[in-house]
Amino acid sequence: MTPAARILTALQLLKADPVGLGGLVLRARVGPARDAVLALTRDVSPVQVRLHVQMTREDLEGGLDLAATLGSGALVEHRGVLKRGACHIIPMAERVLPQMAATLAAVLDRAEFGPFIALDEGAEEDEALPPALADRLALQLDVSELRLADLAELSLPAAMPLSKVDIPEDLPEQLVVLASQLGISSLRAPSFALRAAKAHAALSGRDRVCSNDVTAAVELVYAHRATRLPEEAPPEDDTQPEDQTDPSEAQSQELTIPDELLIEAIKAALPADLLTKLQSGAARNAKGAGSGKRKTGNRRGRPLPSTGTRARVGQRIDLMATLRAAIPWQTLRKQQNPDRTGAIVLAEDLRAKRYQELSDRLLIFTVDASGSAALARLGEAKGAVELLLADAYARRDHVALIAFRGEGAEVLLPPTRSLVQTKRRLAELPGGGGTPTASGLASALELALSAERKGLTPTVILLTDGRSNVALDGTPDRGQAAQDASQLALQLAAKGVDGLVIDTGNRPERALANLARDMRAPYLALPRADARKLSAAVTDSLGS
Repeated sequence: MTPAARILTALQLLKADPVGLGGLVLRARVGPARDAVLALTRDVSPVQVRLHVQMTREDLEGGLDLAATLGSGALVEHRGVLKRGACHIIPMAERVLPQMAATLAAVLDRAEFGPFIALDEGAEEDEALPPALADRLALQLDVSELRLADLAELSLPAAMPLSKVDIPEDLPEQLVVLASQLGISSLRAPSFALRAAKAHAALSGRDRVCSNDVTAAVELVYAHRATRLPEEAPPEDDTQPEDQTDPSEAQSQELTIPDELLIEAIKAALPADLLTKLQSGAARNAKGAGSGKRKTGNRRGRPLPSTGTRARVGQRIDLMATLRAAIPWQTLRKQQNPDRTGAIVLAEDLRAKRYQELSDRLLIFTVDASGSAALARLGEAKGAVELLLADAYARRDHVALIAFRGEGAEVLLPPTRSLVQTKRRLAELPGGGGTPTASGLASALELALSAERKGLTPTVILLTDGRSNVALDGTPDRGQAAQDASQLALQLAAKGVDGLVIDTGNRPERALANLARDMRAPYLALPRADARKLSAAVTDSLGS
């Protein structure tokens, strides 16, 4: 199918089975082509409701109308924005909060409302819908490369009822096997493909699914879900066993379509670059937009649904949510306590306010630049920093570099996301002298506290062989140096600064393991680690 024909077919299928297929993902930025496709969706359903990505369950499905309930003395509920028979459009769907995605997933599972059209406006490859929502929308269209002229004269015809369309007995099994070969783990995909095949047959005026219907269905349902391509099977023997089944009966009960034809249809629907990634086993695995580390608190940020709580110092009670939890029980509680006046609120009704704050992360590399191995260690650190910065834009991470040697430490690279500046500042790093680990940790602590005041979330990554021999005051005292380093590690832990200790010595150093324990940080022994291994270790340990 051509891109325009794919769009028209997908919308026709959605019109024929809006609730069963759930909806579609429309991947494109704002533009004339996307507006033209959205105009066609009015033929799917003339009633359209736009949803906001921060809507709560009460906004979507309805709930207690607190003001009306308090005013009338009886329970009054308000209706949510979801409407039966309406087309629900979700702009900027890649930013849907997990709470809203879970609510919509439950709505789609109950098959009460539909269809949903999620507008994926992500600019990067890793910006995509939450998996819980994307898995429940059968179809996906990418119109980012289409022109308005390609969509000029498209219109949707009417379809016959799906109940009048029969399916071959062997088709469900074939769709499940094909999904497994394509690396599709969700069992919803074969179910969607079967419904899409029935809808396609109804669109063509047939009362039975044929091979063309199945081909169109797998192209629209499986192509964007595939994570791999099946290996080519060896040629089969042309000798066919003797068939004892009546040909007319077999034709009426089964529909055998070669998997090669279905796979070729899926390949035709894949972009060229995605096909290359699938063949190399490196398909896109979107995890949502890189929006920084999420911190949950009770003071500032984006409001989250309130939760039940026990009375604790510093918590803020959500009065409205508490009243909503208590009001449905007032009749029963008044019967048990007839002498009480006013609302009866119990401890289990209390709800605490919660907010979510997105914070940029700062990776503070604190590197041992002393001794004979300084050049190798600094080279590893430079390579690791540059590799991490390559992905920093998606995660909104910042990187800083502190080198400690001689009698103190120096901030060689202030917090930055500039790859050009990083390479320039890392070009010439000093080395040699003693090992003032405590001075390096002190500089890291100061930089971390300064970053927190600016809204960043710091993580200190210590890269050393563990042989600290210079105290915090600059004197060569191995015992005092170890004590000072331990004190600074405890301060980092007390301030809640995340950390990671990487031991680059030829053998694991017990003193560094103890230092990591004081920092409440993971300890990694990586002798002879190169830049790529260091970058991978940091990424895995920090959950990046």
